[in-house]
Amino acid sequence: MYRTPDGKEVFVIDGHCHFWDASPANQRNKYGRGWIDCFYDYHRNLSPAEYVWPLDKYEKYSAETMAYDFFVKGYVDMAILQPTYLKEFYINGFNTTEQDSVIKNMFQDRFILNGAFDPREGEQGLDYLRSLKDRYDIKGVKLYTAEWRGSSKGWKLDDPETYRFYEECLKLGITNIHVHKGPTIFPLTRDAFDVSDVDDAATEFPDLNFIIEHVGLPRLDDFCWIATQEKNVYGGLPVALPFIHSRPRYFAEIMANLLYWIGPDRILFGSDYALWEPKWLIEKFWAFQFPEDIKAEFGVDLTEETKRKILGLNAARLYGIDPNQKLSALPAEELRQKADERYLATAKEAENMAPTSVDMKA
Repeated sequence: MYRTPDGKEVFVIDGHCHFWDASPANQRNKYGRGWIDCFYDYHRNLSPAEYVWPLDKYEKYSAETMAYDFFVKGYVDMAILQPTYLKEFYINGFNTTEQDSVIKNMFQDRFILNGAFDPREGEQGLDYLRSLKDRYDIKGVKLYTAEWRGSSKGWKLDDPETYRFYEECLKLGITNIHVHKGPTIFPLTRDAFDVSDVDDAATEFPDLNFIIEHVGLPRLDDFCWIATQEKNVYGGLPVALPFIHSRPRYFAEIMANLLYWIGPDRILFGSDYALWEPKWLIEKFWAFQFPEDIKAEFGVDLTEETKRKILGLNAARLYGIDPNQKLSALPAEELRQKADERYLATAKEAENMAPTSVDMKA
């Protein structure tokens, strides 16, 4: 939990994180190498210097490192694991649901595990979606419309075949559809991340929540126009948030547009870990205030109530989480912060890239 400088408690759900393996041993080809190098450039260029990791740690980090960065160091109460398969680039996949389930099983009450689907897989893909529901009781999926598969370099949210998967999601009770619609990553095609296919999909499936991760950047205007008319479209802040450090004026403009167009109830915090750590993002976001000219132009403000919604309450609503009930079931703040000597020793080693196994089940 984040405790504000004046002692108030803020419930935090990190709505977008990954437990990935981009190590050289898992790289299938030059594209796997290029993908993680592109990620690392984002990490180095947008992080404060003290939060920049060595490349080998960034390629593959331990569950203990991630748990420490989230639940001891980083103020996070819960986090949503969002898979990215990329099996054309990585032998075992970059960040599959099955890989994510390892850390989910270690820290059951802390993580929400999402699945994925690819409409190009047809009936086999529908069977896989059903199996994810059976095995993990997923309530959300993460979609990557620019992912390569054989000769195909992308697909659309509004393809007829994709609609079959939405229909199956509704049958299964999978209501949260997270979609990467943001900056391109080498070697994927920029146009495959265009937000225009969000429009009809959201209209046709009003009982699904479409959480557009990265708020469509660099197509923010297009996203805002679509999300204004489609009330089941939400904006995820990964990639937008780090500009709070490197380009605060730009970040202010992004946030002002989002609040002006869609309001505070449809914006979700996400660190995009391990691109960025949650600790500094949360601290800077809570402290952030709009410049006076932006407040005057847009007629919006980042109030304490708005920040609470963005940091955790909006995601809690989408995933049916009662924050007060959840917090009462989690370890007390002082115990989570102190843990035991064995855990603290492991956490220290994790920061030095030599983590060992711990037992911190929450």
